[in-house]
Amino acid sequence: MNIAWVLFFAIYDCINGGILYPRLSKTRDLLSLDGIWRFSLVINGSVDTSGGLSNLPGDKDLHFMPVPSSFNDIPTTKTSRDHYGPVYYERNFEVPSSWKGKRIWLRFGSVCYSAQVYLNDEEIFSHEIGHLPFQAEVTQYIEDDQENNIRVIVDTTLTNSTIPQGSATVLPGTGRVIQSVPFDFFNYGGIDRPVILYTTPLTYIDDVTITTHVKGTTGVVQYTVDLGGTNDKVVTKVTVLDKHKKALISTDSLSGQIEITDAKLWWPFLMNSDPGYLYNLKVDLYDGKQLLDTYTQSFGIRELAWNSTSFTINGQSVYFRGFGRHEDSDIRGKGLDLPLIIRDHNLIRWIYANSYRTSHYPYAEEIMDLADSLGIMIIDEVPAVSLSNFNDALLANHLKALSEMYNRDKNRPSVVVWSIANEPASQEASAKDYFRQVANHMRSLDNTRPLTIAHAQQPDVDHSGEFLDILCFNIYTAWYEYTGEVDAIIPEVQRRAKAWHTKHNKPVMVTEYGADTLEGLHTLPEFVWSEEYQVNFMAQYFDAYDKLRAEGWFIGEMIWNFADFSTPPKYFRVGGNKKGIFTRQRQPKNSAHLLKRRYQYLAQLLDGATELAAVNKTT
Repeated sequence: MNIAWVLFFAIYDCINGGILYPRLSKTRDLLSLDGIWRFSLVINGSVDTSGGLSNLPGDKDLHFMPVPSSFNDIPTTKTSRDHYGPVYYERNFEVPSSWKGKRIWLRFGSVCYSAQVYLNDEEIFSHEIGHLPFQAEVTQYIEDDQENNIRVIVDTTLTNSTIPQGSATVLPGTGRVIQSVPFDFFNYGGIDRPVILYTTPLTYIDDVTITTHVKGTTGVVQYTVDLGGTNDKVVTKVTVLDKHKKALISTDSLSGQIEITDAKLWWPFLMNSDPGYLYNLKVDLYDGKQLLDTYTQSFGIRELAWNSTSFTINGQSVYFRGFGRHEDSDIRGKGLDLPLIIRDHNLIRWIYANSYRTSHYPYAEEIMDLADSLGIMIIDEVPAVSLSNFNDALLANHLKALSEMYNRDKNRPSVVVWSIANEPASQEASAKDYFRQVANHMRSLDNTRPLTIAHAQQPDVDHSGEFLDILCFNIYTAWYEYTGEVDAIIPEVQRRAKAWHTKHNKPVMVTEYGADTLEGLHTLPEFVWSEEYQVNFMAQYFDAYDKLRAEGWFIGEMIWNFADFSTPPKYFRVGGNKKGIFTRQRQPKNSAHLLKRRYQYLAQLLDGATELAAVNKTT
């Protein structure tokens, strides 16, 4: 990214109030801009954005590109797949005449990594940091009586101050710029989540914030509604609805506390016969008897608590059994794919998992909606993966990403832990002050959820653990270290976990362990990359975890990874990272059946789960 682009994003980044998910209602209309856009790579600054758009691609240079989707795997050339830097999107659209007199908003669910947005040749806003939504009011830019044109410059460039970081080098003898990233997944780019135009009235509901706790059998709901626009005559009605949309209680205040007697609590999957129970907070704005705006926000009633040895939900101890995952699939990359996410969550329930981490970035809102309603616990992770060389510009972007993640996911009962980084260089001396500021910022936003980092460093050299509530670590004994030596697993896992707990006196869990496995490769005796090796490898880790559970402070195990996924080309990667329990096409390896038995055992032993057969009939 050249200096002009850096300055542009620093000065003109889009910041705007609430970020509620657009919902069709009596007062709000929606127009999806998903579909087939026109697309071009931007090679050597072929599109000039310094004084408005110029040197635009001609028709012969434009190709069809689906939205939402990553762009990399759609074309057939290596140049397109590995393109580093800006790309160009455009499409036309019309708005209904009924939208006159209303506010019109343009919202992107995610663009990776940064976006510069033009509407009818006017530069309207920009956003930096992928995997998070952004929006702006565009009423003044919309043409009511003719076709509108939207253009987006998307840039995949990563630097020493972006979240995540990256760098670029020139390939010798070619002049071609190639990217280098410190993380082990493909740096997909593009408009990868829905693009939506929607309307609100002139006076509208801008944001809703809900927190809950439990008092005996009563659910206590604290809420705040923020309004946009001005209307001194506005009257508010706030109503709590149950799962079946039956009104339970109403009030006329923009903020306050509501108590629900005999409340149905939000429970994780297999910890209750009715997991994922959701209420709705319906907010109505009136001017006299005229309904101005209405918005409904789902929520679950649950209370989290943690101490030096445990993490509880509604007073019951939680043991996490789950996955690290990726948004990743054939052709569409990290693009939202509704059939895929339903398949994924059917597999998660089939295997009796109760949780996963959104490694290594916040997942699509549609995915999070499923987790809320199914009772799947989420460790929600900011896109701060493999950070090092800590600096002020990096910190500013890190805090911005945390704020945006919080604003998007603050009302979600499934989000039970915030992960503020994955595998940072926390052994660097500067990491201490850096993560002190990061943790303090996140707690200033939300003190109702614990904080964690998924660590790769040894506890004796780490400078971040003191600022966290739960200590998570990633471990690859018998894979990256002591490769093939499975008898090293139990002692090393125990040693590492005990060292973390001894140093900080906090609960500990494993957030990654795994071995690459080529489906269909069989060896006897087992050998690395074979299905037999993955099964034996996992069995040794299970024994280590059982021993640690007996210590009283070990609270979970998440295997790496749910499914095989794409990576940059590396000599030790055979078509990507193959640590998945499922293939990239979501079919089980032998290890999936072993993990299913493991998680079934834990669900029955620790959660008293009794309805396991019924689960498999519905997945």
